[in-house]
Order: sequence, then C-alpha cells, then structure tokens
Amino acid sequence: MLKKYNQVFITFLFVSDLFSIALSWVLAYLLRFEIGLIEVTKNIPPWSQHLPLLVIILLVYGAVFNLVGFYRPKRLSSISRELIDIIKAITISILIFVFLTYFFKEYRYSRLTILYFWILSIFLVSLSRFFSRSVLRTFRRKGYNLRYALIVGEGDLAQKLLQSFHTHPELGINAIGFLSESKETVGQIISGLKVIGTHEELHEVLKQEGIDQVYIALPFHQHEKITHILTSLKNELVDIKVVSDLYDFVRLRGGVDELDGLPIINIQDTPLHGWGKILKRVLDILLALIGMTILSPLMLIIAALIKMTSKGPIFYGQKRMGLGGEIFQMLKFRSMVVDAEKDTGSMWAKPDDPRRTPIGRILRKTSLDEFPQLFNVLKGEMSLVGPRPERPELIEQFKHKVPKYMLRHKIKAGMTGWAQVNGWRGNTSLEKRIEHDLYYIENWSLSFDLRILFLTIFKGWVSKHAY
Repeated sequence: MLKKYNQVFITFLFVSDLFSIALSWVLAYLLRFEIGLIEVTKNIPPWSQHLPLLVIILLVYGAVFNLVGFYRPKRLSSISRELIDIIKAITISILIFVFLTYFFKEYRYSRLTILYFWILSIFLVSLSRFFSRSVLRTFRRKGYNLRYALIVGEGDLAQKLLQSFHTHPELGINAIGFLSESKETVGQIISGLKVIGTHEELHEVLKQEGIDQVYIALPFHQHEKITHILTSLKNELVDIKVVSDLYDFVRLRGGVDELDGLPIINIQDTPLHGWGKILKRVLDILLALIGMTILSPLMLIIAALIKMTSKGPIFYGQKRMGLGGEIFQMLKFRSMVVDAEKDTGSMWAKPDDPRRTPIGRILRKTSLDEFPQLFNVLKGEMSLVGPRPERPELIEQFKHKVPKYMLRHKIKAGMTGWAQVNGWRGNTSLEKRIEHDLYYIENWSLSFDLRILFLTIFKGWVSKHAY
C-alpha cells in the first residue's frame, strides 16, 4: 500500500531536478560568456538564443530521468549508487540534446558551454538529491512515509534483517512481525518482534495488516520452501524481496550481477577492473619512472657498496607469488651472503641474522634493498601498492593455517601496502597482515593508494621488524 505523501515527494523531487537542470544551463551561459573563465574569441551570442533551448533540455532530461527509473522507490539504494546513476542519466541526456540541436542549423552552440552544463548539472542534481534524501530520512525517523514489512522467517537471518531495520531508521521500514514455519513459536517475542503467524497464514496476514513489503528471510537450504512462497505470492501486489544467506560465503568484493535477466551472486571477484585497473597501472608506470630517475644516484652508490663489501652479484632474484598465483622473480639488492638458505631452506630473517652482509643490515633495516622492485613494477609483475608478495614454499604453509590467505592474490603484489604502513611487516602476525591486506582490497581506490604511498615516506621505510 502506497502512502499518501509518496506522490507528493516524487513530484517535489521531479521539480527540484528540473530546477537544478535549468539553473545549470543559466550558470553555464554565464560562466562561458559573462564571467569569461576562458576568453571568448568570437561574438557573444545573446541569452535569447539560449533560452529556447531550455525547453528542449527540460523535456529531454525529464524523459530520460523517468525512463531510467529515477522516481521509483529506492529506500535501500546507496548514495554512491545514486551518484553513478545521475552521471549516467545526465550524460545520456546531454548526448541526446547535442544530437537534437543539429536540427537547428541557424544556431551554433559553444562546446565549452555544453561542458560547463554537463559538470554543473551533475553537481547541482546530486546536491539537490542529497538535500531531498536528507529531508526524507528526517521525516522517516519521525515516523512519516513508512513502509510496513512482514518478515517470513524467524531465524538468525530474519533477526539480522530486523536489526538492520532498527540500525537504519532513515529507511522508514517498520517490521510488523515474523512468520514462522512452526505453530509452536506463534505469539513468541523474538528480538523484540512478535511471531504473528505461520507461513501458511501468509495471505491472511497480508489482508489484515496492510503490508507494503514482504521479506523472505529463509536459509538457502530451504530453497524449496522459498520457491513455494514466491509462487504463492505471484498475485499479490506487495513488494517482494528475498534475503539470501549466501552472503555469509562472500569472500571478497561480492555482489550481484545480471545476465539476460538472471541474477548472479559473486562470492569472490577480482576487485580491479575497467578504468580502476587502467588508472592504477598508469600511476604505477608514471611514479616508477619518476622514482627510478630520482633514486638512480643512490641506487648506483648502493650497488658499488655491495660489490665492495661482499662477493657475489649486486641483485638477488627471489621467486614470489603475485596476481592470480603466478610466480615471478622479485628483484632486490643483495643483502645476504650467496646461497644464504642453502642449509636452512626458506625462512624469514631474524634479529642479528648471521647471513647478512656488512652493508645488508642497513639495507634491510631501511628497506633500501627493495628499490630494484621498481623494475618489477614497470614490467607489470608488481604494483607500487598492494599486499607484499611471499615465497611459494611459505605460502603452502600459510594457506592452510590462515583463513582467506590466498585472497590477497586477487590483486597485484606491491612494494608497499596497508599492512606495512601499519607496522605489520617481517616476522609479525600473519593474521593481522591478512586482515589489513583484505581491508585494502575491499576498499581500494586511487586515493587510498596515494595515501599509502604518502604514509610509506614517513612510516614504511624503517621498521623494528626488518632484520
């Protein structure tokens, strides 16, 4: 059942969107021709030529916004998701508008005006939406514009859903009761909410209680029961939502995709793709080249000192596991004697390690031995930022002891990382390192990479755990 104020809010939202678009068009003209951020080299067209186009703009934007579902209820939609939808819808509207203006041969619009208009409309519509969302959530917290929900199920999943409703009162979802599979629990209070009936009484409860939304919160192993309930609801006019406990198995960057109308749940996925992957690679190449240029004198001095103080090669290549489990040779300045692990096998360095060369102690303590990995970054085997790579033989031990250890290989290994700048490097807690690595992967962004690189300058070079 739709609440009487819902249509009022939708109308207000529609009008505020169109007002933001109209204001953007006016400001775009002023920025281009009146304020003149960039000098106008040709005749300034009068506002009277721009004003008629506003009618086309409002018609195009209004139609596109309706077609993409801007005014459908989106109580569970996030701000970031709405912002992406706004950018897409405005970009589509701009393209349609530009296409239509080609029919007006007597008028030549300024491309820079269109660019200003695109940026301003995204900003102002987003600002308007944020304000409207804030006002609506305030009303919902006070008990207005509510949706009344029925939760089918009373187990852990159903109780977790109820807790989410209580945690987010701004959603305006008021749960009126649970439906249980067993008659024995009817009338009981679970997590503060009453069990008001059984699954078989679903239709009677819908008629009596004025329900807007039905949440089916049953565990996945009861899929036959879920199917039966969904089939029985096919003629009901309520919103129907299924809450799946498959998300308990989500490991990394899980979510829902769609293929020809089929919902597909991602249990774990590669977090970097598309533009994010491209931008991270561009940043790696650019900063690696700059770093190699600036550090080349220091690297030459280190190479000379290694050669003068111990026998053997300057560089040391060690097998490490990177993205997707691929093995690569990670380069370092040699800081230990040749064949240091001949008798001991693979092992982490320890305090006062006798295998270190005279210059090796300083190189390892200050992380100067890591500089050659800039070549690995340029080759694409590593990134500047990411989980530190480990040796395959040690990984065989760790992956059976530390839950989710292998998920760190869903992204390129890095010269520095979130774990390292927080002090978890060398012979420290594996669990804490994995916790920080997975946090980085889950929350990756280009700004997060830049933040870690900045912190590395002050916190990532010298460590009491580097031996």
